[in-house]
Amino acid sequence: MVFKELREDIAAYMERDPAAKSSLEIVLCYPGFHALIFHKMAHWLWARRLYLAGRFVSYIGRFITGIEIHPGAEIGQRFVIDHGTGVVIGETAVIGDDVTLYHDVTLGGTAPSVDSAAQVGRKRHPTLEDGVIVGSGAQILGPIVIGSHARVGANSVVTKDVPSSVTAVGVPARAVMPRDRGKAHEFHAYGTPSGECPDPVLQTIEALRQQVTALSQRVEELETEADTNSDAAKENTRRKQAG
Repeated sequence: MVFKELREDIAAYMERDPAAKSSLEIVLCYPGFHALIFHKMAHWLWARRLYLAGRFVSYIGRFITGIEIHPGAEIGQRFVIDHGTGVVIGETAVIGDDVTLYHDVTLGGTAPSVDSAAQVGRKRHPTLEDGVIVGSGAQILGPIVIGSHARVGANSVVTKDVPSSVTAVGVPARAVMPRDRGKAHEFHAYGTPSGECPDPVLQTIEALRQQVTALSQRVEELETEADTNSDAAKENTRRKQAG
């Protein structure tokens, strides 16, 4: 069973990383794959209440790979961490099948120091459903849900739920519906398909620019009307004085 899962994990790397030349290269040279193996061992210990042993195995994995996965995190099948350095996955994070993360991604928790006793067993970290792609540098924080086949663009900060099959980008991240819903399940590196994900900040700025332009034009029209009315009033006054 374990070896079958490992074969599926290797196949997932071969499918999603065009730089991978062979299965042996993945086994020997891919820190994301190594981190996954360490996590499987650490999680096995953690599930049997061997907390210190699980943490120690997790620490060794972090030291070797530069990827920190808490042994309490739940990870599905065919999970891929591409490049990997700087990835942090918290204790109560839940990751579904066929999920892809890139380097410097954080699946972080909230309220870590309010009451340490009250935090035990509490859901504090994100849930990533099946097929999610998270671009490099993205921060997903709190007990939120990233829906199946959603994408999180690079360097985005996500603090609210993201619906299924949409792309979230920006700081704070906003959901952008794909133009072609039929392509929602396709794999796109770094979670940002070209030409399909407009920047919501730029969209807002453009909308404000258009509003300012329209207001400027209206002010000019009102000034012209005021000048015309003023000239007419002056002419009427002059005629009355002449009469």
